[in-house]
Amino acid sequence: MLRAAVERNFEIIGEALSQAVRHFPAVADRVTDEEQIISFRNRLIHGYATVSNALVWEIVQKKLPVLRMEVASLLGESTET
Repeated sequence: MLRAAVERNFEIIGEALSQAVRHFPAVADRVTDEEQIISFRNRLIHGYATVSNALVWEIVQKKLPVLRMEVASLLGESTET
């Protein structure tokens, strides 16, 4: 159940980023590995059997903290204007 919840949140993150880039192309330059994040979302949805627990955990540990900081920065900028 935990894995399903984590993966569902990654799906939401990937879709949100995809929409943000579509509407605000400059966002792509501000988010590290933007294309990989969107690709991971697609892989979770369409190629579920190819995603290992180890890969999900590695992303949680290594990539998610960076993304969180970048999104916080973007959100902080949007509230300042």
